[in-house]
Amino acid sequence: MTVTKMSWRPTYRSSKFRNVYGKVANREHCFEGIPITKNVHDNHFCAVNSKFLAIVTESAGGGSFVVIPVTQFGRIDPHYPKVCGHQGNVLDIKWNPFHDNIIASCSEDSSVRIWEVPDGGLRRNLTESVLELYGHSRRVGLIEWHPTTSGILFSAGYDYKILIWNLEIGEPVKMIDCHTDVILCMSFNTEGSLLATSCKDKKLRVIEPRSGRVLQEANFKNHRVNRVVFLGNMKRLLTTGVSRWNTRQIALWDQEDLSMPIIEEEIDGLSGLLFPFYDADTHMLYLAGKGDGNIRYYEITLEKPYLQYLMEFRSPAPQKGLGVMPKHGLDVGACEVFRFYKLVTLKGLIEPISMIVPRRSETYQEDIYPMTPGTEPALSVDEWLSGINRGPVLISLKEGYNRPNKLVFKAPVKEKKGGVVNGIDLLENVPPRTENELLQMFFRQQEELRRLKDELTQKDIKIRQLELELNNTRNSPNINNNNNNNSSSSSNGSSI
Repeated sequence: MTVTKMSWRPTYRSSKFRNVYGKVANREHCFEGIPITKNVHDNHFCAVNSKFLAIVTESAGGGSFVVIPVTQFGRIDPHYPKVCGHQGNVLDIKWNPFHDNIIASCSEDSSVRIWEVPDGGLRRNLTESVLELYGHSRRVGLIEWHPTTSGILFSAGYDYKILIWNLEIGEPVKMIDCHTDVILCMSFNTEGSLLATSCKDKKLRVIEPRSGRVLQEANFKNHRVNRVVFLGNMKRLLTTGVSRWNTRQIALWDQEDLSMPIIEEEIDGLSGLLFPFYDADTHMLYLAGKGDGNIRYYEITLEKPYLQYLMEFRSPAPQKGLGVMPKHGLDVGACEVFRFYKLVTLKGLIEPISMIVPRRSETYQEDIYPMTPGTEPALSVDEWLSGINRGPVLISLKEGYNRPNKLVFKAPVKEKKGGVVNGIDLLENVPPRTENELLQMFFRQQEELRRLKDELTQKDIKIRQLELELNNTRNSPNINNNNNNNSSSSSNGSSI
């Protein structure tokens, strides 16, 4: 009989990402002097692509954000031009993944707007948007572009509704109305055929967006979900949230069975919201807490232990939010696999942080840069709306991807009118929802009353002038003489 000895040594998985490290850009490659918004809404307030960096700023009398060319480092002028058309605070901004010059924003003023930024950035304040989208009855807190279709945008409002906008006609084409509280997060699977949402009603949902049908729903008592992200094509979801003991934790779910999480893992006892970022190419998950200075990262696998802790990037400066550079904007020569743009509010600083795989070889590393989604849409709006699903158009990052996009954004010419979705007029009696909106409406009405009063006074003066002229003409002596002459000549004529 042979006895097999148990080895008590810990077993380490060999991973090419085990030694990934975070590298902060030199001070001359940071962005300084930006008045980052002090809004406490749980969003990143930052969006980045290979051309531009957009940051929501603190501003009086409406919402605004700055758009800076991504290579224009250093201190930003206090009078730098802004995008400033919203009447309320801007709550979320997102770049179109297929058109580097198009950005969407949503605001407390209940509107979603689409802006076109000229090449080279702004030279003056941009106040005219390409499209104004009205449909929510309360402020709009979240927007997401569809991952494979260029002209489809999703918006989630504080009216508990998600609207699907067809930007080719500038109208909402679908309303998802299955939530009973504020929607906290939206995430798409790779091809955009499924939408996962987390909500303040403590439920996690997987929705078929075109029909609005809820396919799966979870209400797990031990894990209160805050943020959710689809894990590429793994048919898995990852959520960050809070345990019943108020510790921060993450949970892994099977997207086709949300009855129980596959695993739950406690992170720490801090209170800041945990933002998850997933890189489908490397299967790496990054966790960054709001108000923390650190970023933890893990490798995700389909087999146990499912979640392998790799390392932690540490920094003393707390982060307000984080923007993420798309894959085609990374430096493949430096083996950079992810890049964050960290908002440090107290310093008015935006700090790029590169996640780098240490390699000695200077040649292109095929194993860490598989084919990745590019800047070409896989579907037209009509194809997606008709029910067709297609994965993203993949590109290789070899030779440094820098193909100019031929896609042109054309805004529809339309009158402002009520949008009717599912038989409901979305613009009927949209009330002001914030004190700012209420004040603006009050001042607009006061201005209108003053204008009408002035108009009335002018008309009264005009009427008096006309009455006086009429009286004067009646009492004029010339007219009396003419009348007398006419009467005498008529009498003479009659005697003859």
